Amino acid sequence: MENLEIEVKFYLSDMDSIRDRILELGAVSRERVFETNLRFDDADNHLIQKKSLLRLRQDTKTTLTFKSEPAFKDDQFKILRELEVEVSDFSTMKHILESLGFREEQVYEKWRETFILNHTNLCLDTMPYGDFLEIEGQKEDIKKLASQIGLKWKKRILLNYLAIFDVIRQKSNLPFYDVTFSNFINIRFDIAKYQDLLEVNRH
Repeated sequence: MENLEIEVKFYLSDMDSIRDRILELGAVSRERVFETNLRFDDADNHLIQKKSLLRLRQDTKTTLTFKSEPAFKDDQFKILRELEVEVSDFSTMKHILESLGFREEQVYEKWRETFILNHTNLCLDTMPYGDFLEIEGQKEDIKKLASQIGLKWKKRILLNYLAIFDVIRQKSNLPFYDVTFSNFINIRFDIAKYQDLLEVNRH
């Protein structure tokens, strides 16, 4: 059986009220953690051309993840094949990947608080460019929870965080590719004006 990641995102203009609503529904918070993610590719960028992702993540643990598109298409949810393994050492794994011919292409950071509700993950993510809710689980559970939280289904986002950043970077002529909080310290923009470009009703 394929390991499928099924999810949608929503841009949040008021994260606190959404967090309160998630808790009202009975979700349990794991904790809020800071993530550093490194995206790797080969010299010819074959992975990104195939819409695949090779990622090394450091939060409270270190995980290596490979994501790729499944054979089928789905315009309601973001669905990817996902293979993930925990490794013991971030630096050593980075050196292994580089020794195999992969190179670090992009860094992206976020703060993430994960909630669990009926086998569904709800992640409140603070990216350097804005706040989002990511709901991951089974299709029917995702759609039901989005409605219970009070989110409009047509406002869902199927892009990943790097693709969202790419839209912002191009529209705002940002001079950098790493999605770090330090890069955004002196950047002032309103992500809401790009919202229509991110939501699924535009794809």
